[in-house]
This record gives sequence, C-alpha cells and structure tokens, in this order.
Amino acid sequence: MNPNPNPNPIRLHVISASVRPTSAAHPLAHWAAAQARARFEVTPVDLAEIALPFLDEPEYASTGIYAHAHTRAWSALVDSADAFLFVLPMYNGGFTAPFKNAIDFLYREWQGKPAGLLSYSAGGSGGAPAGRMLRPVLESVGMVPTEASAAVPGITGLVTADGFRAPEGLAAELAAVLDELAALARTPVSA
Repeated sequence: MNPNPNPNPIRLHVISASVRPTSAAHPLAHWAAAQARARFEVTPVDLAEIALPFLDEPEYASTGIYAHAHTRAWSALVDSADAFLFVLPMYNGGFTAPFKNAIDFLYREWQGKPAGLLSYSAGGSGGAPAGRMLRPVLESVGMVPTEASAAVPGITGLVTADGFRAPEGLAAELAAVLDELAALARTPVSA
C-alpha cells in the first residue's frame, strides 16, 4: 500500500543500474526507495532482473517498433513511470554498459521525464564523474536531469549484512534530488 496520501501520486521508478550480483546498487537502491516513498509511488527496478540482452532490435528505437518481447516489456515498464531515480556505480570513470544498453533500447518512453542521479563508488568521488558522463546521454533521449544529484563515496564501508548504512548528510542530499524530481514531474513539458 502506498503511504502517499496524494490521489494522483507521481510514479517514480528507482532503477538499480548495475547487474553485478554483489553490487552495492541493490542495498543503496532499497534505501533510496524507502526515502522516496513519502513523496512518490515507488517501483524498484533492478536491471539484473530485467536481463536485457545487448540491443537486438532490427528497427531504431525512435520508431517504437519492437520485435522482441523483452523490449516490449521494458517499454511498458519505462512508459509507466513519471520520473526516475538512477542508482549508478562508477566503473573506470563512467557508468555501466548494461545501463547504457537499457537506455538505448527505448526512445519515446524516456521523453520529457525527469531523472535524478544517485551515484556511488569505492573511492572519494562517490561516482560523480559517472553522473556527469550520463547527463548528456539522458538529455539526448529527451530526459530532464535534475540539477541536484547525490553521491556516495566509500560505498564498501557502508554496505553491511543488514543493508545500506547512510552516512551523515546523505538523506538531505537525496531529499534535494527528490524534491526537484517531484517539481519537474508536476511541470508539463513544453514542445
């Protein structure tokens, strides 16, 4: 049951953008989804469970003509969202290939939808370079990235058997992203 009393809640998909089975994205995304439930109707999405192959559609995504059931299912899932929070690791200074692949499968479904970024890394950057690299990709498919973003440095010390242990200040950092997502999702996109 959705604790959001709003009769027209914003449907936020919190997408875990790593497919590694031991990825810190999973507990971090779970924590972020719990934080977002006060403002949104939240659907957790795990790219590992979606299990898209490398792009195998014969037509360009911009046509919206999908030959494969996995693409049609991914299309319906993405289309059902009003906004997205992407939980993304940084690998070698960038975002993951499976995440880029998932974006590339679709086009119309992303159009005009706001996207917030929650990045992480084992190092001190918190994955912020991956987020900066992702922004132009999101814009090229017509998404509206939030100005605010959140980054989690030193992720390996924050994930325990009990889940993710948020460092001081992260909840406020994420709240700024979520507030901006809500505002953008309520603003009609001008053509």
